[in-house]
Amino acid sequence: MGLAAALVRTSFLVNAVYAQASREHGLTPQQGQLLCVLMAQPYGMSELCAMLGLAKSSLTGLVDRTENNGLVRRENDPHDSRAVRAVLTARGARLAERFYTDACRRIEQLPAGLDPAGRGALTALLGRVVRDNDGPVVFGEPGHGTAAARR
Repeated sequence: MGLAAALVRTSFLVNAVYAQASREHGLTPQQGQLLCVLMAQPYGMSELCAMLGLAKSSLTGLVDRTENNGLVRRENDPHDSRAVRAVLTARGARLAERFYTDACRRIEQLPAGLDPAGRGALTALLGRVVRDNDGPVVFGEPGHGTAAARR
């Protein structure tokens, strides 16, 4: 299998596992991404558009639906009175933590056939690809500093 096919097929595997975890937690994959991003800190709508790769109207709809479910709320940006940012509610933070933990557990099972050295090498190589391409921080690691520090 070539590199392109391996990466695309891996992407499909990860997306399928992520989607299944999302469904089992009552979320869409996009809502799961939003909650995971907001675990680090609140973000403004334009920042979220860039991070999630969504148009403004799509993000507005996503935040609306997630807000209607009581998982996020909008609040005024303390640095820009014209802007709002999305913030996890207490319920949203609890669900985000459960979802994140479950999704990590499931995704980490994908390379279960690799020995520890192979898993370490895979982690290092994929991390390098993400860093070299300035990949968005849509599924960071809570407790490891700000979003910028995790890139």
